[in-house]
Amino acid sequence: MSRNGRPPKEVESPAPQPRRWATLREAAEYLGVTDRTIRQMITDGRLGGYRNGARLVRVDLNEVDAAMTPYD
Repeated sequence: MSRNGRPPKEVESPAPQPRRWATLREAAEYLGVTDRTIRQMITDGRLGGYRNGARLVRVDLNEVDAAMTPYD
């Protein structure tokens, strides 16, 4: 109970966004870079890469958007 005798107001967190899966080539086109740049971003930790099987790698475009920072 809060000071005024009422239960505390619940704050709802925003619903998680559905993943927007893309191939490395699609992500590269989305950013205007090469797929090699996307691979390097995964390697150095700027992006998460998700593997399904031995060769299939996808990235989440929501993470790509979140990784971008303004240039000052």
